This record gives sequence, structure tokens and C-alpha cells, in this order.
Amino acid sequence: MIKKTLLFTLIACMCAIAAIAAEPAKPTLAAICINCHTAEQGAVRGYFDNVSFKVKTIQVKIDDAVALFKFDEDEIKVVNGAGKTGDGEFLKDNLVRKGHEIKVEYTETNGVKMAVKLIVKPPVKVSEDMLINTGDIKKLVALGPAKGKYFLFDSRPLHRFQEGYIPTAVNLPFPSFDNSAEKVLPKNKNSLIVFYCTGPTDSMSLASAIKSQKLGYTNVKVYQDGMPGWMDKNYSVISGRFLKDAWIDKGIPNVLLDVRTANEAGRGFLHGAVTFPAKQAAKLVKGLDIKKTAPIVVYDQKGGKEAASVASALIKTGFNNVTLLIGGFEGWKNSKYDVVSGKLTAKAIYSPKLRQGEIDLSEFKKYAEELPANVMIVDARSIHEGHAGMLKNAKLIPVDEFKNRLAEIPKDKLIVLYCNTGVIAEVAYHTLKELGYTNVKFLSAKMHFEKNGSYTISKD
Repeated sequence: MIKKTLLFTLIACMCAIAAIAAEPAKPTLAAICINCHTAEQGAVRGYFDNVSFKVKTIQVKIDDAVALFKFDEDEIKVVNGAGKTGDGEFLKDNLVRKGHEIKVEYTETNGVKMAVKLIVKPPVKVSEDMLINTGDIKKLVALGPAKGKYFLFDSRPLHRFQEGYIPTAVNLPFPSFDNSAEKVLPKNKNSLIVFYCTGPTDSMSLASAIKSQKLGYTNVKVYQDGMPGWMDKNYSVISGRFLKDAWIDKGIPNVLLDVRTANEAGRGFLHGAVTFPAKQAAKLVKGLDIKKTAPIVVYDQKGGKEAASVASALIKTGFNNVTLLIGGFEGWKNSKYDVVSGKLTAKAIYSPKLRQGEIDLSEFKKYAEELPANVMIVDARSIHEGHAGMLKNAKLIPVDEFKNRLAEIPKDKLIVLYCNTGVIAEVAYHTLKELGYTNVKFLSAKMHFEKNGSYTISKD
């Protein structure tokens, strides 16, 4: 009997170990960081996503995953991009830009990760003689590779290049440089070659330049401002194939502007395009009621002067994410991609793609008015905030109390989380996901509550 008990115990232990082994490890390095760094115990490298000083939580994006770290404002050490250090107050005063590369060092006790140090990635150091600025790149692009006698290379991964690139650039991803360089680099090793990537903190362009020098190239430059620097005052370009593969097929929202005459466009256009005749651009640009950061793709009949003039007008008005479709409508149609006919939309509308776990505003409003039996709304703010005013049909459970009050949060219902701004709600979402909840959503919006339960809500 004892032997059987021991056998069953051994089998159970082996199954438990196998289950643990089968569970995929959470990433600690963003994919792009792997090019230059290796995994470290007690540290993650990714992109700054959010910080909440109310619940003392830092949110780090590591590709498709999200990591949460608690922090003590007096204990955490923060190092900004200039190398200056401070504590949590320093972090508050020098709030890191969303999407900026950071490293978080942490300790873990009872499953709670406590950030002890946050390091903002500084700009990569490039020697002055290797640097080339936006103005010089613009002059070269205006001349073209033949007249300008240059070769411009985008060191970013292909999927980023497909989203749009500097005119005349060729993709030479740094991760595959060794395998592709011989096929792409010019034969003349005295040629001017320029590399760029995602900006000052990205080392891929410099690393590509150094590899080129080791291959014997003598006139190598780095455009350190990269795509962000270029897009601030210039438009990017995209091929029809890339527009289809990287945007349309993936369902990523964007604004398509057809700058041909209404009659010409009516005979065939890209699905979802807005009529935006080039001759009326000055007036239409002023009336364009969308966010300045919205991705805009402009096209004409052949991707020529009309599209470029409208793209330039948009940039002068403050839009900083404008892309021109190479080959225009004719190139798109010749590639046998989908074309529709009839009447184009007259008003441009842009709705950003929802973040992972985000609930659509209209769906939330529906639940706020009438709560279905299979849905539970949770107010993740503090007790004090909740008592000052909250949704009548919500349950107040501060995010810091989740672990001690799991019995009050059913797993057989859709859990919808909200707060005042969406920051704490998103932290609460990831907290529940880590605790094994699978049917969870959060509202990313600003909310103001009255004592009687009435509220106002906005996405801006």
C-alpha cells in the first residue's frame, strides 16, 4: 500500500513538473533587443507603456506581452536618457515617452515583481564624421540615387519597412546583414552609403555602418534621426504590395485619401478611400478633422506630383504620419488588387485599433446602461475615489486588493474594468490576466463621476 502511495505521489510530481516545463516562459527581451543583448536574471528590456503613481505600477511592453512591476517612489532608482539619476519623483518629473526603450531591474517576492531600477535607453553614440542630417538626406532624395550618387539603406526588420520608408530606400535589415549585404551593397566601395533605423536610441544603423566599413566601404554615413526624424517634416512612401500586406490585410486602421478628381476616382478606387481632390487640397486639409498622428496614405493616378503636393500640404498643417502610395491607383490596379467603383466617402474618419484587451466605447456604454447577467463591471480605483462617485451597476474593488478578493470576481463572467483615465484599468486588466482570468476587458477613456452615479466619458 505504501509503495502504491509513493508511486502515485511520484507520478503526480512528474506530471506537475511536466506541466510547469510545458508552460511557455514569459519573454524578458523585446525581439529587437535580442540583436544586441542577452537575457539577464531579474531584468527585462522592452518599451515603456504606462505608469500609475496611484497604484505604484510600471507597465512594460515586450512585443505582444506586457509585464507589470510595482515600485516604491522613495526606493526606485531612475536613470534618464541623459544619464541623470533620481528616485520616483524624478520619474514623475521626467516621464518617459511611451514606446521608448527601457530596462527594468527587479526583485520578486511571493510572485510580486518590485522594480528597483529603471534605465531609459540613451542615444547611441555616433562619431561626428559619420553623421548625416535630415536636410542632407532630403537633398539626396530630391536628386535620386542616380544623380545624387548615393545608396540609402533601411536597417529595420522587413515588417517595419513594409509600413513605410524614406523615398529611394532599400531594406537591408541588420539581423540579416551578413547574409544579404553582398547582394545589396554597391560594387564600388567608395560609394556614399547611408543607413537609418528607428531613431537615436536604435543601434542597428550604426552596427550596419560598422559592418560595412569592415567590408572595405570608405564613405559610410548614419542618419541617426531615422524614421521619426524624417516623418516629422516629410512623407514616407509605400508600395501597393506593402500597403495590402502590412495595413489592409491586417486590418490596421488608416486614412486613404484619393486626390484625383471625383469623376476620375468614381470609375475605380481603393476600398475605404476618401475623395480629396488635389485642386481643393488647401481647403480640405484645413477641414480634416482627425488626429495629427493618424496614419494617412495619399494616392493619385500614378503616384506622382498630385499625391506629393497633397502629402506636403498635410505635413505643413502638422500631420506627421503621411505616406505616399508608389505607383498610385494605376499601379494598384495593375497588381490585380481589389478595386471598387461608385461614390467615395466624403469625410475622413480615423478610429485607432483597440489595444489588447480594450473594450469598444459603445459596448461599454451599453453595459453601463443595462448590465447583462454574464457581465460584471469592476471599478479598479481607490475606495476614496469610488465613494466620491461611480457607476451604479459597478463593483468597487481597488486593483491593489484583487489578490485578496478573487472570490468576488467570477471567472464565468466577462469582467469589464474602468478607472478615471484608463491607466489603472489597463493595469488591472493585466493583473487579472496574470491571475488566470481569460474573459477580461478594460476601458481606455476619461471618465468623470457624480455622487448620484451619473458620468461623462470621452476618448480624447
